[in-house]
Amino acid sequence: MRQFLFLVFSIVSAGLHLATAQTAGQQLWSQAVVHDVYLQFHQLSYLDTLSTNYTADVYTVCDLTIDGQVLSNSGAKYKGNSSYNNPGPKKSFKLDLNEFVSGQEYDGIKKFNLNNGFKDPSFLREKLMLDFLVSHDIAAPRCSYARVFVNGTYWGLYTLVEEVNNDFCDRWFGSSSGNRFKGDPSGDLRWYGSSPNLYYNRYELDNNETANDWSDLIRLIDKINNSGTAFHDSLAAMLDTWPYFRHWAADNLFANLDSYIGSGHNYFIYHESVSDQFEWIHWDVNEAFGNFQQQLSLAQIKTLSWDYISNATGRPLCQRVLGDPGYRSDYIQALCLVSEDFSNTYFDPIIDSIVPIIRPFVYADSMKTFSNQQFEDNVVADISITSPMGTQWIAGIKSFIQDRGSNIRSQLSSLGCIVGVDHSTAGNSKPQLFPNPANSTTFIRWEQPLANPIRVEMLDLSGKMIRISQVQVGVSEYVLSLDDLPAGVYLLRLGSEGTAPTCLPLMITR
Repeated sequence: MRQFLFLVFSIVSAGLHLATAQTAGQQLWSQAVVHDVYLQFHQLSYLDTLSTNYTADVYTVCDLTIDGQVLSNSGAKYKGNSSYNNPGPKKSFKLDLNEFVSGQEYDGIKKFNLNNGFKDPSFLREKLMLDFLVSHDIAAPRCSYARVFVNGTYWGLYTLVEEVNNDFCDRWFGSSSGNRFKGDPSGDLRWYGSSPNLYYNRYELDNNETANDWSDLIRLIDKINNSGTAFHDSLAAMLDTWPYFRHWAADNLFANLDSYIGSGHNYFIYHESVSDQFEWIHWDVNEAFGNFQQQLSLAQIKTLSWDYISNATGRPLCQRVLGDPGYRSDYIQALCLVSEDFSNTYFDPIIDSIVPIIRPFVYADSMKTFSNQQFEDNVVADISITSPMGTQWIAGIKSFIQDRGSNIRSQLSSLGCIVGVDHSTAGNSKPQLFPNPANSTTFIRWEQPLANPIRVEMLDLSGKMIRISQVQVGVSEYVLSLDDLPAGVYLLRLGSEGTAPTCLPLMITR
């Protein structure tokens, strides 16, 4: 049985690797290059047409060229809110290659976004956070860079960001048929009543528009707000909670406050049809690293509390999670885990590899908001700018990572979190799992009491993290409750400092 289980995991891992290797968008998002994107409009007053069509939310036809490949009769439209209203012609775009030519695509991709980074002197915020999320298995769009030309004129350096659509959901969750809601313009998840029309102006149904069935979203909001003492189990039945806690942890860590924990929007939730649970998806992180400050000082941003919510009663999901001891502990563990790589040791080599690549295109961008010197300075240090509202400080990327990382590690230490510990079992005896197969309970046993703390991660066959817990020094037996998990094969990954992780397969029977 043990050999069979290891074979199962080996086959699944190989299959996942193969699927990743064949993923659409590899050329757009898996190469350390700045892409060339040309938009050619044939309307006489194409900028006026784009502005008019922005209000109407319709695409304007254009000829699109990506790295030399021509895609005629593609669709382009302005996008964004504050990024659109910033002065100057450098607006953000949404491109749909399939809007006017059915089936047209590039590198397997039919739709993507070009974001103007108008509030980011460093041109790094969106790229760094999205790459971090994706590399840490937190559902988010992929991101690269493009130098964009409009009717032959260099329009500037943009981030080229993946669209959250059916293809995205298929890649992350293995399905796309369920409802996908965007938490815009004000997706606070508060209860306003059972009628769908009470939510139409707060959320967007991003697919399945013909059916227009909002009942699943309303059930989720009902459970969040009205489940009383049954909140824990009610939420677990409808929301994939562990991934959500990691999303929340990332927003806190990066001080990404133009999100649910701050402004109350900029996310998607997808109703995955197999698990019948909602999955959280990150969106629009261009003001990460403390650039959306909500009237907080930069010092307050860098020392943001681990449980920060801008408006507790207005963010019932966070409020109720923090009021539930089990979920509160899970969120702390998620923040502990996600924060391990939030360090200059992790980020500085990445930053130092990106900046030389984008520098010439930043310098050549005459439509950018900030100067070349502000770009250089903000990569490493806080800068001040003068606006009609007075002096404003913008966090430097490297300095923010240093200051925020140090502060959050101090906060987490007081909560019993072990930050910066590798997944390994050094100093501890070899663990055993009994019984296995198991039904409702299994035990992890060590011959000797633990000399070092152990992190226990449980993953399903898709590689999705199911739960995480920590076992403290001195423990020799740890109980795992399995009642809430369906029958199947799982992987337990045990880690402490010093050696490679120990992986134990577990079969749950019913």
